[in-house]
Amino acid sequence: MSDGEGLVVIVPSRGRPAAAHDLAKTFKQTCGLRTELVFAIDDDDPERPGYEGLDTLAGPNTTMVEALNRAAAEVLARPRPPMAIAFMGDDHRPRTAGWDLDYLTALRSLPGFVYGDDLVQGVRLPTQVAISTTVVRALGHMAPPTLRHMYVDNYWLRLGQAAGCITYLRNVVVEHLHPVAGTAAWDAGYRRVNAREVYDQDRKAFEAYMAANGHRETLAVLQAAAAVPK
Repeated sequence: MSDGEGLVVIVPSRGRPAAAHDLAKTFKQTCGLRTELVFAIDDDDPERPGYEGLDTLAGPNTTMVEALNRAAAEVLARPRPPMAIAFMGDDHRPRTAGWDLDYLTALRSLPGFVYGDDLVQGVRLPTQVAISTTVVRALGHMAPPTLRHMYVDNYWLRLGQAAGCITYLRNVVVEHLHPVAGTAAWDAGYRRVNAREVYDQDRKAFEAYMAANGHRETLAVLQAAAAVPK
């Protein structure tokens, strides 16, 4: 399948319509292209009406990773998928004008993964990421389905480094508003996904997944990235 141009950004979100609208506003202010912003929301979210006016894909209330993968599968099923599929949280905010153009330029130069400075983790972790569509297709997911919320950024980093196809754009800021940075309050959503048991479960699931699948998926990424037309 030949992929098209452009970028689709998937944002799993629950109970935060105000944050979603603020992110959409920031997109309008910073995008250099007609980048598509899609919110993956839950059917049973009491706040679902608040997402009206945004582009949404609704599904069962499961986990952040399942919502992300479900939305990515719908994007992949399009007759003409985009060049790349990205993940952001509803607490990310692009700050650099033309950041989306920078991401796609980087992926044309080195297909695979690209991320910017979130002002919290910086180069250490891609808390937001764009991935060449051919790579997503080869993997069959955006993130391992055994994860719930945590360690998806570790997955992208480790896989990208192992395959030698990950780019960090230090001059592109996509800020992560987070309580640990003092830029967000500890609401119920943050407490739920940052609970110690979630960290522990996802850490064990991540290590087990990489032990079982890391080599195979690294080869899949290498082959998919090499097949992207220059």
